[in-house]
Amino acid sequence: MIITVEEVVKRPLITEKAERNREASRSFAFEVHRDATKIQVKQAVEKLFNVHVLAVRTAIARGKNKRVGKNAGQRPNWKKAFVTLRDGETIALFEGTSA
Repeated sequence: MIITVEEVVKRPLITEKAERNREASRSFAFEVHRDATKIQVKQAVEKLFNVHVLAVRTAIARGKNKRVGKNAGQRPNWKKAFVTLRDGETIALFEGTSA
């Protein structure tokens, strides 16, 4: 399956844990396409935000089991990526301003 650069990064993850990582180690969190590789994530972030990526870490988040009455189901699994940037660089999207 071929994934375009625009399809790789779905949305930024803005959570308390992601904010602590951003402040401590210049690591930004994104929800990414399930089939995206680390190389594709790096290329997409560099192209979309005009920054230099040093490292990419990925993790599969398992979908939670949910029930509605007696019907049981599961939310879909999804992938998140933690992207570390070069010193002095930042992504304006996370700073509360639009790029």
